[in-house]
Amino acid sequence: MSEQNSKPRGSAVRPRPILMIPLRRCGSHAIRLRLNFNTAFYSPYPLHIVDFMPLAPLYGDLGDDERYFQLVVDLVGLVNASMVKWDKVVLDPVILFERLRSEPRGVDRVVWEMLFEAGRAHNASVVMDKSLDSVHHAEELVQLFDDFRFLNVVRDPRAQIASMNRAIIHEYDTLLNAEIWARAHNAARRLLSRYPERVLTVRFEDFVADQEAVLRQVCTFIGIDFLPEMLDVARSEEARQISGLSALWQSNLSRPIPANVDKFKKSLSLEEIEIIETLTGGHMDTYGYERMTSGAATITTRQIQAAREGSEKKRQEAWAQLKRTNHRDFVLRRFRADYLQMLKARLEAHASQAFGPQQFSRSSGRATTDNHLSLG
Repeated sequence: MSEQNSKPRGSAVRPRPILMIPLRRCGSHAIRLRLNFNTAFYSPYPLHIVDFMPLAPLYGDLGDDERYFQLVVDLVGLVNASMVKWDKVVLDPVILFERLRSEPRGVDRVVWEMLFEAGRAHNASVVMDKSLDSVHHAEELVQLFDDFRFLNVVRDPRAQIASMNRAIIHEYDTLLNAEIWARAHNAARRLLSRYPERVLTVRFEDFVADQEAVLRQVCTFIGIDFLPEMLDVARSEEARQISGLSALWQSNLSRPIPANVDKFKKSLSLEEIEIIETLTGGHMDTYGYERMTSGAATITTRQIQAAREGSEKKRQEAWAQLKRTNHRDFVLRRFRADYLQMLKARLEAHASQAFGPQQFSRSSGRATTDNHLSLG
C-alpha cells in the first residue's frame, strides 16, 4: 500500500480536504466555480452524501469485505447518477476497495477517497466537497483527517429561506425551511466552537459587495493563490454547463447583483419574516444581520403539521411543472432519486431475507431517502 493511502490522518501526499458548510442556496456554487480557476484546487459537483446516509445502517457490519465492497460499488454508482459528472475522473471500485480495506471503514472514508482520486486526476493539492449538509456529521471527518478544514458560508436567513422556498431540493414552506436553516447553523456553530482554527466563516453579502476581498480570504485559508481570473466567472466552462441544466443554477454564469440582497422583502410577508427571525434570530445577531421584527412569533405543532402537508402538495406540483418545463432537468434529478430508492429496496430485501421480517423491522431502523432531498 502506498504512503499516500496508508496515512489518512494528515498525509502530505494526498490533497488537503475542505468541506463547505452548512446549507444549500447560500451562494455556494458562485464561490466554488470561482475557486476552480486555480488548478491547484478542485471541487467537483457535490455528491450531497447526506441523502445516502440513511442507507448506511442497512449494509450491516462493514468489517465484512463483501458488504464493504458493495458499499464502495454503490457509492461509485452515486457519482455516476449525479446530474453533473466529474470531469476526467474514472473511479474503479476494485482499486478503491483495495486501497481502503486496511483503514477504518465507513461511508465518509470512501467518499473522501473518491474525492482525493478526483483531485489527483486534476493534479490538485486541495479538494473541496460542496456537500454542505454534511455539516451534520462533520465530527467524523475531523477524526478521519487531522488537516481537515471547513468553509462556513453564511447568508442572511431571510434571503436564503426565500430562495429555498422556490427550490425543489428543499421544502416549500418558510417555517419548515427556517427550522432546517437553524439546525444547520446550530451544527456549524458547534463545529466552530470546538475547532475554531479549522473553520473560516464568510458572509455571502460580503462576497457580493467585494468578490476579490472574500476570495482572497478564502484562498489564504485553504492554501491556494488568488487568481484575477476568478473574478470573471463567465469564462468558466462548468458555469456555462450547469447554468443551462437547471433553473436553480441560471445565475451562476453572471456576477451577483447587489440589489438582490434585499429581494426577500418582496417575496416574504412580514409574518414569514417574523417566523424566520424567531427561529434564527440568535444567529442573525452573531453574523450582523439587522432584524425587522421582534422575533416573537408563536409556532404550534398544528402549524408545523399544516406546513408539512402544504409543502408536500406544492412539491408534487413542482415536480409536475418541472417535467413540463424542463424535461432534461426532471429526468436527471429523477434518475438520482430513483437510484437511491433502488439501493434502499435492494438492501431492505437482503436484510429481510437474512434476519426475517420482524427482526429486520426492529434492527434496521428508519432508513429512508426523502425524494425532495435526493435530487442532486
